[in-house]
Formats: sequence, C-alpha cells, structure tokens
Amino acid sequence: MVPHLVTALNGPLLDLEKKILEATPAIERWFRLEWQEHTPPFYCSVDLRNAGFKLAPVDTNLFPGGFNNLAPEMLPLAVQAAMAAIEKYCPDARNLLVIPESQPRNAFYLQNIARMMQIFRQTGLNVRLGSLSPEIKVPTPVLLPDGQELLLEPLERSANGRRLVLNNFDPCTILLNNDLSAGIPAILEELNEQTLLPPVHAGWALRRKSNHFSAYDEVVKKFSKMVDIDPWMLNPYFMKVQGVDFHQGTGEDALAAAVDTVLAKIRKKYKEYGIKEKPFVIVKSDAGTYGMGVMTVHHSSEIRELNAKQRNKMAVVKDGMTVTDVIVQEGVYTFEQVHEAVAEPVVYMIDRYVVGGYYRFHQERGVDENLNAPGMQSMPLAFAQQHAVPDMRAQPGTAAPNRFYMYGVVARLALLAASLELERTDPDPEIY
Repeated sequence: MVPHLVTALNGPLLDLEKKILEATPAIERWFRLEWQEHTPPFYCSVDLRNAGFKLAPVDTNLFPGGFNNLAPEMLPLAVQAAMAAIEKYCPDARNLLVIPESQPRNAFYLQNIARMMQIFRQTGLNVRLGSLSPEIKVPTPVLLPDGQELLLEPLERSANGRRLVLNNFDPCTILLNNDLSAGIPAILEELNEQTLLPPVHAGWALRRKSNHFSAYDEVVKKFSKMVDIDPWMLNPYFMKVQGVDFHQGTGEDALAAAVDTVLAKIRKKYKEYGIKEKPFVIVKSDAGTYGMGVMTVHHSSEIRELNAKQRNKMAVVKDGMTVTDVIVQEGVYTFEQVHEAVAEPVVYMIDRYVVGGYYRFHQERGVDENLNAPGMQSMPLAFAQQHAVPDMRAQPGTAAPNRFYMYGVVARLALLAASLELERTDPDPEIY
C-alpha cells in the first residue's frame, strides 16, 4: 500500500530518487564499510517527512514502541535481524530480560511489547518482563485486547549485587524499552556483568536531539558528496537554544532570533529551488518523546504571543520533566496521505537492517503539523518481500519499491548518526 502523494512527484525529489537508485551499489558498500567502523544501536525507529521536494528524518527514537504496527509478513526479517544483533553481544544467550515503560495500562504499547517478545522468542531466547514500576511488587498478569496475557515481574539485584535478575531467571542480556525520561533508576546502575541495550546514556535522562542532528549533519554531508546531491534535500536545518522558561518568558528573545535565522535559511533554499510553499519551523524540547513539547511556528512573533495553554504544553514533557533547552528545526511538509489524512512514514530497524515500518496518519492535523499526537492512527508500510528490491527500470516516482528503498536509505543515515551520537556521548568509552 503506497499512500497517495498529493504533490506530483517531480523536480528535486525525482532527481534525488534517480541519483540514489543509480548509486545503489556504492551506497550499500558505503553503509557496509561504515558498519565496520561503528556499532548500530540495537534497535531504532525514524520518523520521515516527504515534502515532494525534500525527504528528511525529523525524529530518531532509540526505544521504539510500535513493533505491533509492522506488517506480519515482516516478522521473519525482524527475527533474522534480532538474531544478528543478539549474537554480537551474547552469542550463547539463553535468557533475555525486557524492561518496558512503567505505565502498564497503555494497551497499544503493551501490544508492542507482546510483538517484541514474539520476535525474540523466535530467535531461541527465553523472554521475561521486568518492570521498573514501584506498583509491581509481585508477578502481575496484564490482559491485552486480543486476549494475550503478559506477566510483569518485579526487578531484583542478584545476591552479589552485580546482576539484574527476576525470580529464578538470570539473563545474559537486558533490553530496555523504557526511554528513562524520568531519570536513571539506581537498580540499572553498575551492572558490570550484563549487557544493557541500549545503554543508559541513550535514554532521555542524558540524550539530546541536538547531539543527534549534529551527527546526522556530518553523515549526510559525507553521503551527499558520494551521491552528488545537495545535502539539504535530506537534512533539516536546526539550532539549539538553551535556558528557555516558557512560564516565565525567559530566553524568548534568543528563541525568536533562532526562529528568524532558521526561517531565513529555509527561504533562501526555497528560492533556489523555486518552491512556493511557506517556510515554517518546529520548536521542540531537546529531550523527550511521545510528541510532547512540540509546536509549529511560521513567524518569530508567535513565540512572544503564546497563550497560557500553549506555554503549559511546551513547558513540561513526559514524566513531568521541565523543558529548558529546545531545538528550532526546519519544518518539513508531508504531502503523503492515507484515507485522505496527512501521513508520514516511520521506518523500523534492528541492528543495521530495515525490518519494516508503518504510516502514521492523523485526520485532524495539517501538512505542517506534528502527527505524533492523540488521535493518530497507523497502517503498515508495504515493505513486504515483493517490495524489498528497487526496480531500476521504472520511471522515477512511479514504483513503490523505489520509494521504500529511499525511505530505507534515509532511515539508515539517521541510524548511523545515532551510532556516532552514542559513541560520542558515552560517559565510559572503551579505549582501544
């Protein structure tokens, strides 16, 4: 299923598709060499936006929570990728402990956990769930809408204090599916004998979007030079602004100035390519997820004119964390539609492999708005086997496999950026 592209696919993106398809052997070799130098995150999802004249990632999530949205046909691919990932860290792994988010009542999220457990069990692992929630003091069954049951168990430290275990269950590897927005719990610290994936510095207690997009900037410059394209086609401009207090109005001048700067850069590019759309930016928290603390801005005056409701929305994100640092990111239109609703592709990866994805769509949001908001829906991307290989003979813009190949390439650029980001922000790097 390929959503309708509202704009005719012509101009810059057609040229981009053509160049990427022609360079496929060089691109795949380049990725292969990069993965010899850098370790990909264990898993990752990337939100893309397709404006018809530009295709760019706008968010990279290192704790993906939508595996239940992938097409069932993609499961064998996900199992294969999971096997490759696990072998890197613990080749003889038998037990895998998964630590989910601490709110056990979100049915959609728990279906994601059930799908993840299904994938990892198929790799030959015993999988159990350990909860960080203080409410889980004894093994607690949770019923899912489809009749499945998950068992959440309280986490314990081993007798020697160096391992994280459950009752009668000692895992070799621990998989975090909790983004640590509320901070790093003491029970996860100093686990010297087990592999924690992703590492705790990938969580929002320490991670910053500005670090990620700085790394992405570097990756895209290298890639674009190889493929001979303008890096801007794949890369949203951004600036970081620190010391913002939305309640008090502190830092507003610096934020408004950053909005003006980024808008001016976008206008220049739009003029260069003859793009008639109105430039906009997205202002969002430098740390955080679930689409919280995000707003669309067309002019810097809007920053000073925020009402009390807008200020409250921007001031606090998940788990009640206060926003002080934001990024001003170039807004990328999305001209894709599903059921006449605005849509954007989300690509899922395990290790260095694309394992599927879905379209996020929202009936009540516009082409310049954040779609990761209450009321959003999803539809699996047709990354199924028949769509996996690009069709070199097809006219640009006409073939679904070519569109999805491009999505996979751009998502892997963001994945590579995430690996650089994690290397550079590691508080305890290995010295070789």
